[in-house]
Amino acid sequence: MTTTAAIVARGLSKAFGDVHALDGLDLTVPEATVVALLGPNGAGKTTAISILTTLLSPDAGTATVAGADVVAEPAEVRRRIGLPGSTPPSTST
Repeated sequence: MTTTAAIVARGLSKAFGDVHALDGLDLTVPEATVVALLGPNGAGKTTAISILTTLLSPDAGTATVAGADVVAEPAEVRRRIGLPGSTPPSTST
């Protein structure tokens, strides 16, 4: 049985000034799997997700999500995924 990758990242890097949030991330996630990114604060988890969901552009490397390139085809990536975000706390009046 051949399994297609849902996410493929090769050499993803992103820096914010002198801070290297990602430095060469390689990741392959097969279709129909559940994956968790774990690590300490500052490990690059949010930066990686932001790149994979087209919210940030990588400084180096490549990534595809559901077969679409996150840099060349961001609208197609967004069409193929769902990304839940945090909801601001409700305020009572």
